[in-house]
Amino acid sequence: MSTTSVLLATALPVAAVFLVLGSAKVLALAPMRARAAHLGFSTNSYRVIGTLEIAGAAGVLLGLVAPPLGALAAAGLLLLLAGAVLAHLRHRDQPRLLAPALVAGLLVAAYLITLIGGRP
Repeated sequence: MSTTSVLLATALPVAAVFLVLGSAKVLALAPMRARAAHLGFSTNSYRVIGTLEIAGAAGVLLGLVAPPLGALAAAGLLLLLAGAVLAHLRHRDQPRLLAPALVAGLLVAAYLITLIGGRP
């Protein structure tokens, strides 16, 4: 499998996940409002997080043609995910609530490693 194929195989799911979740936060859908309240965030704060997730998704896609932008976007998404993990740990949430952030973090890390490792 070529580096380009692996890059697409990681970039597309990362972008899709963060476009969907970010949009749900920006639109303040009921499940996102409930998660925001559980973690102690206002709806507006969660909307900001959603906007950053959408920007990160766009940056990951742009990283396919502008790798430095993709790397910066992935780093930003990893920071957001670290914050999510910390927020869940602070609230002593069960591991099943941490799993989505951890899995997304692994996917973003795979994208970043492929992006950086595939460059001459």
